[in-house]
Amino acid sequence: MTKHRIFTTSFGSVYALYVTKAERKGRTRAEVDEILRWLTGYSDAEIAARIADKTDFETFFAEAPALNPDRALIKGVVCGVRVEEIEDPLMREIRYLDKLIDELARGKAMEKILRRP
Repeated sequence: MTKHRIFTTSFGSVYALYVTKAERKGRTRAEVDEILRWLTGYSDAEIAARIADKTDFETFFAEAPALNPDRALIKGVVCGVRVEEIEDPLMREIRYLDKLIDELARGKAMEKILRRP
């Protein structure tokens, strides 16, 4: 079975799109980075290094220092698919991130995006 194209896509190229989407809606790069830190456990320096070395999504998630266990609380539809029903673990991680960025762009409060009580 061949890998989905997004798995081998550079994280940095998509990160730029996440930031653009957020900024277009009045949100900030810092908020995108906060989401990434919460989801993956990467520090700001580690995120910057992953962008600089053109790490692909598969490696980005495989080497994430501490995937947040609360990410399982992320529910909803991204690209017409319910994230909680995605079977491929890597695709689910990518869609979790997409969903969080969508919520940010829609103006949701960070406390809600990061599933804080």
